[in-house]
Amino acid sequence: MTRLIRHIACCIDDTPASEKALAHARELAEATGARLTLVHAGPFPLLVQEVDGREVVRREDLNAASRAWLERRARDVPGAVPAFVQGVAGPAVCDWAADADVDLLITGGCNGRVRGLLLGSFSRHVVENAPCPVLVVRRHPPARGRRRDRSQEDLIP
Repeated sequence: MTRLIRHIACCIDDTPASEKALAHARELAEATGARLTLVHAGPFPLLVQEVDGREVVRREDLNAASRAWLERRARDVPGAVPAFVQGVAGPAVCDWAADADVDLLITGGCNGRVRGLLLGSFSRHVVENAPCPVLVVRRHPPARGRRRDRSQEDLIP
């Protein structure tokens, strides 16, 4: 029988929601025998400086600190490998996932409805555009057996 999940990718940053998503990713990778990749997105920097009267692109890596953080984080997770992508986070992760043959993408979901509407939502973009199934791990799920009252949640003034 062919395994359905061979490659899990977990989108991580430095938030509690991301840590919760990573815990689920580790558990699923161990249970399925899938390889685990930790994915972090950084901006695509375009710095220009003037040299001899003309503008040229600077060569420094503005994402060096983010890359180093991701490498350290991956070392803390046995068997995990890092993948750093540059660009607008949602599209960059979806493009990478397609190229990397990801079978399951896991991300934390921590933004409220208003923030998602006003600023755009990484998890929403991934859910709608990823080339594979997506698991969004909520930071604070409602208590079991109780419906969450949304009447006062994230109201627009």
